[in-house]
Amino acid sequence: MQGTDRMESMKENPARTGSRLVGADGKPIQMQWKIGNVQIDNPFVLAPMAGVTDLPFRTLCKEQGAGLICMEMISAKAISFHNKNTYALMEIDPCEHPVSMQLFGSEPDLMAEVAKSIEDREFDILDINMGCPVPKVVNNGEGSALLKTPDLIEEIVRKVSSAIKKPVTVKVRIGFENEPIDIVEIAKRIAGAAALAVHGRTRQQYYSGTADWDTIRRVKEAITIPVVGNGDVDSPLKAEALIKQTGCDAVMIGRAVRGNPWLFRELNHYFQTGELLGRPSAEEICEMVLRHARKQIELKGEFVGIREMRKHVAWYTAGMRHSAGLRRESNTIESYEALEQLLMMENDRKSGI
Repeated sequence: MQGTDRMESMKENPARTGSRLVGADGKPIQMQWKIGNVQIDNPFVLAPMAGVTDLPFRTLCKEQGAGLICMEMISAKAISFHNKNTYALMEIDPCEHPVSMQLFGSEPDLMAEVAKSIEDREFDILDINMGCPVPKVVNNGEGSALLKTPDLIEEIVRKVSSAIKKPVTVKVRIGFENEPIDIVEIAKRIAGAAALAVHGRTRQQYYSGTADWDTIRRVKEAITIPVVGNGDVDSPLKAEALIKQTGCDAVMIGRAVRGNPWLFRELNHYFQTGELLGRPSAEEICEMVLRHARKQIELKGEFVGIREMRKHVAWYTAGMRHSAGLRRESNTIESYEALEQLLMMENDRKSGI
């Protein structure tokens, strides 16, 4: 089935309440779920990724069927300083809903004040980042560094959730190096949170090694709010396995969706029909790259937009024949026309995946 035909087929089928697949309890895996009062049509969540999940890429993932869209993390302090660049990161397209905006910080009162000041913006859910492993964030006591101070975590969640009416969620990792952290006990203490996303890796692991799904399972069994599992899901079969092993309510996908927004289409199709879709053709990939580039240029201008596309081109074309040469050439493109010409040359070579 061609890509366009697959999309039309999916449009004709309304969202199912239950999947054709069954969980560990033998019951159908639920497609629809809720965070607070926010209805979400499927359990597939686009993870917040700095430098990746900007507005153009988020809209592409939504078109392909992402159930919940998460934005790039935003500094609460930067918002309080009325930073112009930060406000640009907060822009939302109406097509994205439901969408989650993610804040990071470590000062409970400031974060509550900032949350209240932005509540009238278009986001549906406010997420608090307690999992970022990047040194410049951790060294400020933010992101995953908060795992070392459960009392502070509890205070931040309590004050932020009390300050606004929209649902507040939390994203964590399962540990911090050389610290006696019990993520299950921390999960029990986040009263006021409407959901918890758990990346099954420690801060020290960054993105290496294997995600610890068993710890995600223990968190899910310990609390009553929805739990979103995150780590190592790069296919419909992996998503099914994560849900079956952990009982989590939803699956968050990060690195595997870079250059691969079609993953959400494949997830929805598999969970609704039990059938695995084929991968997109080289032509379909090239068409998506150009659409992505046009969206980047429309939002950021050609100079910035095309340069930001260079990394995306590398992700989109990974695994294609001649992709190494294509990536090298894409690192020098400076215009949409140059990108279009490069991709046309690639099609002329009749490359495949």
